[in-house]
Amino acid sequence: MAASFKGGTVERADFIHLVRLSEHASADDSQAYRRSVAAFAALGYLWVLGCFALAIGLLAWALGTMGQGRIRGFHIALVVTAAGLLWTSLRALWLRLEPPCGRPLNAAQAPALFEALERIRKKIKGPPIHHVLLDSSFNASISQIPRWGLFGGATNYLTIGLPLLLAIDRPRFLAVMAHEYGHLRGDHGQFAAWIYRTRLSWTKLGHGMRNDDGPLAAATQTFLRWYFPRFLAKTFALARQDEYEADRIAGRLVTREVAGAALTEIAIKGNWLATHFWPLHWSAAAASPQPVGPFGAMRTLLAQPVAEDFARDAMRQALAQLSDEDDTHPVLRDRLEALRVNKRLPAWSTRPALLDLLGPSGSQWLDHFDKQWCKDNATDWKLHHAYLRRVQVGIDTLTASIRRNNADEMTQLGDLQRRLDPKAGVRASYERALQLSPGHAGALRGLAQCLPDDESAARLDCLGQLAELSATHRWWACRTAVRELERTVAQGHGDEKALKRWRERLKEADEAEDRAWSELTETPFFHSISRHDLNDFEKGEFHSAMARCKPVVRAWLVRKTLKEFAYRRCYILFLELPGMADEDRYLLCRSLEQNLDLPGPVLVLWAGHSPTLQDIQRNAFDAVYVRALG
Repeated sequence: MAASFKGGTVERADFIHLVRLSEHASADDSQAYRRSVAAFAALGYLWVLGCFALAIGLLAWALGTMGQGRIRGFHIALVVTAAGLLWTSLRALWLRLEPPCGRPLNAAQAPALFEALERIRKKIKGPPIHHVLLDSSFNASISQIPRWGLFGGATNYLTIGLPLLLAIDRPRFLAVMAHEYGHLRGDHGQFAAWIYRTRLSWTKLGHGMRNDDGPLAAATQTFLRWYFPRFLAKTFALARQDEYEADRIAGRLVTREVAGAALTEIAIKGNWLATHFWPLHWSAAAASPQPVGPFGAMRTLLAQPVAEDFARDAMRQALAQLSDEDDTHPVLRDRLEALRVNKRLPAWSTRPALLDLLGPSGSQWLDHFDKQWCKDNATDWKLHHAYLRRVQVGIDTLTASIRRNNADEMTQLGDLQRRLDPKAGVRASYERALQLSPGHAGALRGLAQCLPDDESAARLDCLGQLAELSATHRWWACRTAVRELERTVAQGHGDEKALKRWRERLKEADEAEDRAWSELTETPFFHSISRHDLNDFEKGEFHSAMARCKPVVRAWLVRKTLKEFAYRRCYILFLELPGMADEDRYLLCRSLEQNLDLPGPVLVLWAGHSPTLQDIQRNAFDAVYVRALG
């Protein structure tokens, strides 16, 4: 669960301290910890009930007094005040959360899926799932929507992403279903689910009241600013324990090995979808002004084994991540260790769960989501088509003047050609740029990226020059060299001594990057910023990435000047993401930080409590991306 702390009553260091206290309390006495969580959750309910009772009392007294003919000005003011307090209390008590989006799926359409879900429910002894939805995300989740605000029962929704059904086989998909259902198991699961629903309710209440005026609304907002971050910290250990317990339940139902393989395959294929499939799919806009549905191609490509080099690299990246206080979900390494399974690449799924669990309706759902995707992305696709046509014009212009081009222009020619076709033969462009300007950073990076695998020595030479000559590209050069040498060492013909040296250089570069990242994230958002400095090509790439990220309505990009690394191009990206839960916003922002192709590190934040949309509009200059309507 993500939370913003700048500008609130709990700073990040204090939040981390509170999280540590909750973890220690849970480890010392789990039952006592759960009782303390329940008591703190009850405090929020007591505030609401107290406000409700106070409002009723004030109204009764004021109206009773006025009914006796003793009407004074303060009686009328009291009635208005009490009515406002009553309205605020009722909003909290009967707060409605919107159900998740998706296409309803029933047992007649997918009998095998519903039979499997019923078997899992009986084994776990969980509550029924009232609605099963299918959507286009690479995910699966169970949501509980309260029927009557903070009180009463809940309606259970299971949302299944079509790409997930395409990516893994039936046993691994059922491991995911067992994990999701595990969140609802028994008394402990119901307690954790109730706490999670309460968290969502407080989040929506605070968001809904952010623009309310008046002393009573201000009092409630003050209480929420004090209570909510402490509630998040207090329940943090419970939420993370719940993830581990759900994994253990999946391991008992389908074996630990299958559950671990599912986690690993999903992590790697999720990375592949984000970094390879979607850029490749959007590149088809160069040839077609009309959108092309992605899910037919996705079905074919996800059924194939992931390229070994990419899989090893993605696995290393996933295992290098560390669990932190920003997200209650543990990272892959911790989840595999908790399951007590080996951290290795799995055998890839060969028959997607879609075929076994949706049967004949699977093809119909692919057609449906392809058509829906084309409809939803028609405007952005046309804009991207126009952008790629401009890229082609740039290529034609630079090609026509190729004999007169300088090093920057030859590098740009190579970059533009690779933008249209990642497999384009652009080596000559970068080599010519290096002839004109030896040590040109952009040309060295471009050449290192386009050299074939059998020219590993030449690639390492480019990376060595880049690390020496360009402080801006040093970390990228070191990371790429380490990956290259790890690949060749794994194949049995690499230089282990060179790998050791590059790892030492990468460690130094990592330390420098960490210092830069700390300054970027810990200084005030709007301090030492200026308008972005992207050139036309970089801006086009950025617009293309935003167009592919459907939740983004508007985006503001600013350059951040760091004291220690004044030469670095660093950025902060502010996003308007309406209609998303904060946890989903957090995950999207972290994914964009990893996958956006900007010329420097970027901190991605969404418009919420801090910074607010008004703060962003006031301080972050003009929006650089606005999603087209239609």
